Amino acid sequence: MNQPAELTWREGRVPVSQRFDDPYFSLENGLEETAYVFLDGNDLPGRFRDGFHIAELGFGTGLNLLAALALWRNTGQSGKLHFTSFEAFPMQAADMLAAQAAFPALADLSAELAPFWQAKATTFKTDDLAFTLILGDARETVSNMAQKADAWFLDGFAPAKNPELWEPALMAQIGAQTAPQGTAATYTAAGFVRRALAEAGFEVTRRTGFGRKRHMTTARMP
Repeated sequence: MNQPAELTWREGRVPVSQRFDDPYFSLENGLEETAYVFLDGNDLPGRFRDGFHIAELGFGTGLNLLAALALWRNTGQSGKLHFTSFEAFPMQAADMLAAQAAFPALADLSAELAPFWQAKATTFKTDDLAFTLILGDARETVSNMAQKADAWFLDGFAPAKNPELWEPALMAQIGAQTAPQGTAATYTAAGFVRRALAEAGFEVTRRTGFGRKRHMTTARMP
């Protein structure tokens, strides 16, 4: 049985995990952070193609999905974007939608997908999206992913507070589930995360971080 997310709200609009004592997105601008860290960090939209597969650790509010799908549409892609997300503590639909309301630019897309969250759907397809949400401990489920990822959004809570999502064994599974020339990006530049990605086979780069964060990490599979 999956445990639901337990939340408090900062400034009435930013959800904070009580379990991990960490906000779900940047207090400065969560959408800009997603664009900088995960989209640009994975060289998107330049690598998009029909069937491009994004996999994500930590579905949270669904912000990264909305941002990726918005970029897909705004850059005139054809075919379907595939998006798989792993989440151990899913948010209630009402909380997801309340969090997404902080980003007016995504309002139409948020409303379009809202019925799926309200129906507690974990897999669905639209004209341009094939989405799968895998509930439970990612350490037990990543290795079963049917389609290797072209890009990873590593968006678990901070390594100091949620070390389970950054363990070397899980990073090794992520490496094994990455397509050739596939990439990964994360907001953290923690040394043990970078080392674990390198040991998993990635070529790892430290980049300037978003906002107040000095550095972030990108990685590419040879």
